[in-house]
Amino acid sequence: MIRWDLPGHGGSAADLIRSGATVGDLAALVLELADALGVDRFAYAGVSLGGAVGLHLAVHHPERLTSLAVLCSSAHFGGAAPWRERADRVRREGLDGLAESADARWFTPGFSVPRLVRDHREADPAAYAACCDALAAFDLRDRLGAITVPTLLVAGRQDPATPPAHLREIADAVPAATLVELPGASHLAPAQCPREVLAALRAQLDGPPASGTAVRREVLGDAHVDRAQARQTPFTARFQDFISRYAWGEIWTDPTLSRRERSLITLTALVAHGHHDELALHVRAARRNGLTPEEIGAVLLQTAVYCGVPAANSAFATAQRVLAEEDADRG
Repeated sequence: MIRWDLPGHGGSAADLIRSGATVGDLAALVLELADALGVDRFAYAGVSLGGAVGLHLAVHHPERLTSLAVLCSSAHFGGAAPWRERADRVRREGLDGLAESADARWFTPGFSVPRLVRDHREADPAAYAACCDALAAFDLRDRLGAITVPTLLVAGRQDPATPPAHLREIADAVPAATLVELPGASHLAPAQCPREVLAALRAQLDGPPASGTAVRREVLGDAHVDRAQARQTPFTARFQDFISRYAWGEIWTDPTLSRRERSLITLTALVAHGHHDELALHVRAARRNGLTPEEIGAVLLQTAVYCGVPAANSAFATAQRVLAEEDADRG
């Protein structure tokens, strides 16, 4: 992972940009950095002005990107006048005044990340003003349809700077873009909702967790996994990622136990907790993993001893129905 600072912020030299800078100038610095590190193509993710840089790269240098994530950003930033006024103010007064209002602009009430506010206050005023110049001149709305790289858009529902409507505008124009809106997040969503943002980025950068998804399909079948993915919403995305990444990508891929053995364990656990819908699913999975109906029956008979006769009785009814459906499908 390569992380870059805006000029005059963090460890980045202030004289990399000057008054009248553009987002294109910042994008050129990103490409210079990538070239210096020997990186030809890369996935890009950026927040706010960083997201605007990503949009510029996707429009003007698509051959360099494998994917794009635009977080709490926009294809335009409300017109030039407010940013020119802010640039003039910072050149006159420095950044202390703006830093005082950072929490209100970046976060929901009662939340703060003091380190980020301190970094804002300590940025170079001339470089910050040049970044304001870049935002004043930025407007890619008429070029969004040219973006062809896979694109993730993340909006904070309570973001006053780049409200969700700005991200929806991009999503509507960029072919096959994915939009995630985060309740309770404002402008710096990665700082306020890091786990939710991470889940969205993982899905964008990795695709569905590869090994886990493959095993999940092999055990549960394509039809079940396709239905689960079709029902996925921003609310359930983290849970689906969790299942594929950990249950299927780490537990079911662990070679210590065979899939047959894992099916035996899973059937027993589901009977014990009375999860009959899941039991039906895993009876089918057990057959895919090589268990015979007789072996499944033996597992359920043993659960009568250790989980109770009523639990086993319900389990036998569920398994019998599934096995009969399987016989009918084969017939």
